[in-house]
Amino acid sequence: MTFAAGRQRINRTAAGRGYGMAGKRRNKEGVVGYAFLSPILVFYAIFLLLPLAFSLYLSFNEWGGFDLAEMKWVGLHNYKAILTGDSTFLHPILTNTFLFAFGTVAISFFCALFVSYTITRLRFEGFWRTLYFLPTVTTVVAIGNIWLYMYNPTNGLINEILSWFGIATVNFLDNPDIALGSIIVVGGWLGIGSSMLILTAGLKGIPDDFYEAATLEGAGVWPIFRRITLPLLKPSILFVLITSFIGGLQSYTLTMVMTKNGGPGNATNVGGLEMYLQAFSFGNWGTASAMAFVLFVCIFAITVVQLAFFKQGGVESY
Repeated sequence: MTFAAGRQRINRTAAGRGYGMAGKRRNKEGVVGYAFLSPILVFYAIFLLLPLAFSLYLSFNEWGGFDLAEMKWVGLHNYKAILTGDSTFLHPILTNTFLFAFGTVAISFFCALFVSYTITRLRFEGFWRTLYFLPTVTTVVAIGNIWLYMYNPTNGLINEILSWFGIATVNFLDNPDIALGSIIVVGGWLGIGSSMLILTAGLKGIPDDFYEAATLEGAGVWPIFRRITLPLLKPSILFVLITSFIGGLQSYTLTMVMTKNGGPGNATNVGGLEMYLQAFSFGNWGTASAMAFVLFVCIFAITVVQLAFFKQGGVESY
C-alpha cells in the first residue's frame, strides 16, 4: 500500500469516527443546532418537565397547596383512596369521562367525515369549510353558555321547537339520565370543525387518478369510498381519533360551565373537573395529582391500542 493510499484510509477512518475536518464540521453543526434549540428546551423543562415531576411527587403526599413545610408523605394512600373503598372516582367519575370522550369523538368524527367528503365536492368549498370551523375558534365558555340558554326548560330554543310537535318540556341538564348525553352532544358538535379541517386536507391529498380509474371500471360511490378513500385516509383518521380522544378525556370546561360542579349529583362529573375541585376547592392537591396520573395511564393505554389497531392490515398509517 502506498503512502498516499494509507493516508486516505486513515482520514476516512478518522472521519467515520468523528475526527478530521468532516467530523469536526458535523460536531460544530450539532452544537449550533442545540444552541438554537436551547431556549425552547429550557422553556420545556421549566414549564412542563419540572411541574410534571413535582406533580408526580405530590401524588404521594398530602398538601393543602400553600406551605411546602406542611407537605406530608403518605405513599400510595392517595391512589388507594381513589381506586378502592367508597371513592366515586372510578364510578361514576371515570365512567363519565370515558362516556364523554367516546361520545364526543363518535359524533365529531362521523359528522366531520361526512361534511369533509361532501364539501370537497361542492361549490364555494372555502365558505363551507370556514362556516363549520367557526365554532372551533370560539371560546368553550361562550359555546357552553349559548347551549345553556338553548337547553333552558322555560324559554330555550330546543324546548320551543319540541313544543311545536307536542313534546313536553325536557330538563336536559337537570335530569341525571340525560344530562351527560346533552353535554356530549355539545362536545361532539364543537369538535366537528377541527376534525373536518384535517380530514379535508387528507382527502385533498388523495390523487384523482385512483377515482378516475375506479369510475372507468364501473365502481359505485360506496365501493370507491370504502376501498379507496378510507384506506388512503387512514393517516388523517388516526391523527383525528388520537387527538380527539386525548382532548375528550381531559375536557371539563363544558361540564363546569353548563352544570353545577358536575351535577345533578355526579351525573356529569368528569375526571378533569374532579381534579379541579379537589385541588382548588377542597385543597387536596395530592389526591388531585393522583387522579391526574391515573387518567394519564388511561390516555396512554388508549393511544397505544389505537396505534396498534391502525398498524394492522392495509396501508400503514404511521
